[in-house]
Amino acid sequence: MAAISPLYITFSVYILLMVGIGFAAWRYTRNLGDYILGGRRLGSYVTAMSAGASDMSGWLLLGLPGAMYAGGLSEAWIAIGLVLGAWANWRYVAAPLRVYTEYSQNALTLPDYFTHRFEDRSRMLRVFSALVILVFFAIYAASGIVAGARLFESVFEVPYGTAIWLGAAATILYTVVGGFLAVSWTDTVQATLMIFALILTPIVVIVATGGPGAATALIDAAGPAYLDPLKGTSAIGIISLMAWGLGYVGQPHILARFMAAESAQRIPAARRIGMAWMVLCLIGALAVGFFGIAYFQMHPDAGAAVQQNPERVFIALAQALFNPWIAGVLLSAILAAIMSTLSCQLLVCSSALTEDFYKGMLRKQAGQAELVWVGRLTVVLVSALAIALANNPDSRVLGLVSYAWAGFGSAFGPVVVLSLYWPRMTRNGALAGMVVGALTVIGWKQLDTGLYEMVPGVLFAALTIVAVSLADRVPSAPMRNAFDKVRAALGRAG
Repeated sequence: MAAISPLYITFSVYILLMVGIGFAAWRYTRNLGDYILGGRRLGSYVTAMSAGASDMSGWLLLGLPGAMYAGGLSEAWIAIGLVLGAWANWRYVAAPLRVYTEYSQNALTLPDYFTHRFEDRSRMLRVFSALVILVFFAIYAASGIVAGARLFESVFEVPYGTAIWLGAAATILYTVVGGFLAVSWTDTVQATLMIFALILTPIVVIVATGGPGAATALIDAAGPAYLDPLKGTSAIGIISLMAWGLGYVGQPHILARFMAAESAQRIPAARRIGMAWMVLCLIGALAVGFFGIAYFQMHPDAGAAVQQNPERVFIALAQALFNPWIAGVLLSAILAAIMSTLSCQLLVCSSALTEDFYKGMLRKQAGQAELVWVGRLTVVLVSALAIALANNPDSRVLGLVSYAWAGFGSAFGPVVVLSLYWPRMTRNGALAGMVVGALTVIGWKQLDTGLYEMVPGVLFAALTIVAVSLADRVPSAPMRNAFDKVRAALGRAG
């Protein structure tokens, strides 16, 4: 009888643990608020880890190391932009959004918040923002399914079509069963596994190549351009890479973590934990790709698959440098990154369909048990759509993520920030800004200018919001009073 591979065992144990957490969360899910926002009772640590894990998807261990492996230090600009953007999001958006969503009739979703913040009785804000979530999250979720398929395809040598289902099944199951609490609790486990893998792997790679000096010499021999942070870049290229940071303020799956925090007072501690985790993970991911160049210079035969697809560099290093048991744990970190973000995306889509379409427009009197089951059904439906979009085996993880990231950052980012800080903003300004931001991303993508579509998307959306709001009537007295109460509450919270 043939021995079972350690990879199969470690993956199976990990998946069973995640599904078990999902069923444990089932016991605490009594109504729609529990299912899509965890009853707003996340502590600082879980808020931080869940926000980080939901942000850093499979691209952290696949797309980012792959870009670094293919391009060298010039790809590090994206990490700098992400750190700056994430810090600004935690510092200036997290606490105000937590307070304002509670004042806005305890809004559970971004469309719900926009509707109450701007007293939108026409429901246009709710409908359009929910549509933006569904369109771009379908693409974003597809990137997670592609990443999972790449993992199973590489590790277990199964066809891409089969790998898609293997990568997605467990995530869909625990999200359907446990909702937001399951997603947040599993995120915490997954974030811990991810940082372990991204600290251990580059250290072992550096040791295996003879230390930092020897590794750098090997990279220089592979091509001096790998050591040049400006290689093949331009001002537009650097701006485009750093502009990824602009997207944080518009990502619904990250903003949902802020909304679910126990209180605004929990945010500063969560920010410190979350930023420390993020910086260490990004440094580790960049180091994997960078020093992977040196390792495969020494072992060119082992790097054949990586040359064909650089996004496999972490997988190849884990398999080459570690015994199968440790490699299984490290490769489970990729699955953790994929599952954490995919589950958040599926849940946000489910929230939009359940809270903003089904309850908001079709069944206003629906009971809580009914809404929870509708939420579970919509997770399955969105999963099926994402799997269909991921069916192309030539899909690249980073490309799919960049498009969806720009879409959310442009459509929602300026609206969220200005809604929290500018009392003169109106409903028509918010709607116009969303439309312009989303359409700019879609249109700019077709122009191939070299400038990341996030930059014009955010700029044009912000200008549109300001122009339309100033031309519009002054916001109502209740709207201005609500804004003043939120600012006062934030002042009391420190």
